[in-house]
Amino acid sequence: MALPILETATYELTLPSQDTKVKFRPFLVKEEKILLMAMESGENGQIQNALKEIVSACTFGTINVSKMPTFDLEYIFLQIRAKSVGEVSKLKVKCPDDNETFANVEVDLTEVEVQVDETHTNEIQVNDKIKMLMKYPTMEDFDPSMDADNMKTNQLFDIISKSIYQIYDGEEIHQATDYSQKELNAFVETLTSENFNKIQTFFTTMPKLKHEIEVTNPKTKVKSKVVLSGLQDFFGSPSLTTA
Repeated sequence: MALPILETATYELTLPSQDTKVKFRPFLVKEEKILLMAMESGENGQIQNALKEIVSACTFGTINVSKMPTFDLEYIFLQIRAKSVGEVSKLKVKCPDDNETFANVEVDLTEVEVQVDETHTNEIQVNDKIKMLMKYPTMEDFDPSMDADNMKTNQLFDIISKSIYQIYDGEEIHQATDYSQKELNAFVETLTSENFNKIQTFFTTMPKLKHEIEVTNPKTKVKSKVVLSGLQDFFGSPSLTTA
């Protein structure tokens, strides 16, 4: 006699990058095991692969996780996690007023949204004739936990060139997919410092998981606003930014 098959609840969310609805289910013990093993390894590559594997399985294979913007993937995983092990995440947050005391806080994951800076644009005007249309990097292109300031020059240029979608030269449109990585890198190298600053602004202002919380220092009783940003801030020892 066969063992019973347990039914799993199904939920629905809307992708932050587009008005597209995606059905998903909570992760199962087998998927939680994959995540725990990846986290025990401490290797970003394994953690990213586990994240993609879980999101793909829990969305019934209906989305291409390798082509999805990082913030979409993180948002989906956040929703899956909320429905799997609880909607509240308990964190220890360093209090900004003395920068040494930690406070216990609880974050309602259902209230966390992908936010975008008001100044954000994916169009980079190079000069009067040429402009670039950028696309959002995927987890294949960019490790969101990586510090951009400590990135090697080649890594930085590769990420920029991989994020180019189209290059407009007057009426002519160049699809980035028609050119090699070497050719795109060579184009990026011809940009001015002003152009390069615009590209950096594209990355620093692009959509990301972001949520503001209030923290009370248990020692000083001082209340501070703290911003959680990026998936790692909601499930570990966050690198926090004062609001």
